[in-house]
Amino acid sequence: MTLNDTLPSQTVVVLRHHATGVIRQRLMDLGIMPQARVTMVRSAPLGDPIEIKIDNTHVSLRRAEAAGIEVTSITPSNTL
Repeated sequence: MTLNDTLPSQTVVVLRHHATGVIRQRLMDLGIMPQARVTMVRSAPLGDPIEIKIDNTHVSLRRAEAAGIEVTSITPSNTL
């Protein structure tokens, strides 16, 4: 499952991202790193970009960037 597949109000945990170079560094700088909890806030009216929440920070990402971030949904058995 990728961050692109999440629904509004769904909280997920980042497993890894497949970005490289500058994009990878920017995602890490924004706090999108393994084991980070990310909540999907909403999608723009035409679907791109999406707004996510990491801790108390809201970030907008292109769908193409979100598609490269592998996540797992939070269930009672895998909460952090």
